[in-house]
Amino acid sequence: GPMEGFWGILKRERYYGRRFTSKKELVQMIRHYIHYYNTRRVQRNLGVLTPMEKHELYRAA
Repeated sequence: GPMEGFWGILKRERYYGRRFTSKKELVQMIRHYIHYYNTRRVQRNLGVLTPMEKHELYRAA
């Protein structure tokens, strides 16, 4: 489903090929990526909008 797709994208874009020195560093990267994914990463299946932009359009309708 959608969550499996999200984690696959995160691993491909930010995890593979990188070494983390601590669990804290890994968790921080995941938190930053979630914010980036929701507010800055446009998606074709959302009409080239970010998830947050799509959400705001839905709420305004």
